Amino acid sequence: MGDFLHEDFLLSNPTARQLYHQYAKEMPIIDYHCHLDPKEIRENRSFSNLTDIWLRGDHYKWRVMRANGVPERLITGEADDEEKFHAWARTVPYLVGNPLYVWTHLELKRYFGIDRLLNEETAADIWKEANCLLATPEFRARSFLSRFKVEMVGTTDDPTDSLEDHRHLRESGELNTRVLPTYRPDKGLKIKQPGFKEWIEKLESVTGKPADTYEQFLDLLEERARYFQKEGCRLSDHGLDDLPWVESSLEDVAAIYRKGRAGEPISEREEKQFQTRTLLFLGQLYASLGWTMQLHLGALRNANSRGFRRLGPDTGYDSMDDPRLARPLASFLDRLEQTDSLPKTILYSLNPKDYPVLATMAGNYQGGGTPGKIQFGSAWWFNDHTEGMKRQMTDLATMGVLRRFVGMLTDSRSFLSYPRHEYFRRILCDLIGSWVESGEAPRDLELLGAMVREISYTNAKGYLDID
Repeated sequence: MGDFLHEDFLLSNPTARQLYHQYAKEMPIIDYHCHLDPKEIRENRSFSNLTDIWLRGDHYKWRVMRANGVPERLITGEADDEEKFHAWARTVPYLVGNPLYVWTHLELKRYFGIDRLLNEETAADIWKEANCLLATPEFRARSFLSRFKVEMVGTTDDPTDSLEDHRHLRESGELNTRVLPTYRPDKGLKIKQPGFKEWIEKLESVTGKPADTYEQFLDLLEERARYFQKEGCRLSDHGLDDLPWVESSLEDVAAIYRKGRAGEPISEREEKQFQTRTLLFLGQLYASLGWTMQLHLGALRNANSRGFRRLGPDTGYDSMDDPRLARPLASFLDRLEQTDSLPKTILYSLNPKDYPVLATMAGNYQGGGTPGKIQFGSAWWFNDHTEGMKRQMTDLATMGVLRRFVGMLTDSRSFLSYPRHEYFRRILCDLIGSWVESGEAPRDLELLGAMVREISYTNAKGYLDID
């Protein structure tokens, strides 16, 4: 590929190159937020072909294929895997400037040793070459984690999950990578949405206890959290379109819960009342367990209702939202702080206009002897590209303490996503190197090298108490 993805790509100055190659490149990975399936890790899944591991479930790719005019039958439809791969190969040449263009070729190069551009002419040979490798033991699920020195994976798990696969991996000692569950009770907060009543019934079935009242419901959420704790959980996660903040009495919320439990209609205000009190309860619970709370904010999900009805959630019909953020977020964090029950928290927004809000909001609630207790989280989803990452880290540096940043995560369902950590580290080193070249930071490799290592790896390991 010549000058494309060469040894020093994204490293535009001598300091950046030194920092990356000497300090960042070989660091292990803490992938504390992803959507890998723990069952696939437990079973050490093999993949039938390149579409199976690379395109299935990847709504990033599905979106741009649709934008390139590819029919749905070649994306999520009835076409066979080879046809779908060729449709992707025909799309890739149109993606120059999109991070998917870099990621596609970086993954081909780092996983399969394929150093050719993917297009319609090269597709057949790349398909054949990659599929031959995928048929070998070295290209099964666990080998990808080992090859990229992934020390920890934080999966995303519903409170009703058995965590059987996590337990097997922990007890067997078969894998050096720690696969830890993350407590994500989103379905238990969506009282207005279809399926809430059925989810409560599943929670009752898993615990063998009733959830007829709101108090019983909270008891079961706590019981499952403590079960997750025993299985190694260190984090919770909440995918919130916006942060609700409508105060109400316990009696009012109990009545709202009874309506939702019975499948009766719930107003938007009632939903926010229920969510506000329940999130406060959960925040206090996380603090007592020593967990980190993650808040993913600002996504407008399932905007294409026809596409959602046809394919369901997480299929490429989401975008940035523009919610009111600062005041409800401050109210929520402050209420927890008032009772000394604010857990370590990572704040993410899908809309980059909110970056200064999150960076400055985090500064309001630092303290208690925990470095970087409230984190302004990494550039997320539509922002995990060169400019998005630089913007997030620059805002954090100018308004907070970049050196305490817990760094990159994949947020991915694919075992082929680990070169994104390389991508992030190169961008980090280039950003710091640019400050050196402009005279804004000293040419002190010992100082800056330690900073790069901490952001790349050690901060996340210490912050999450992985050991």
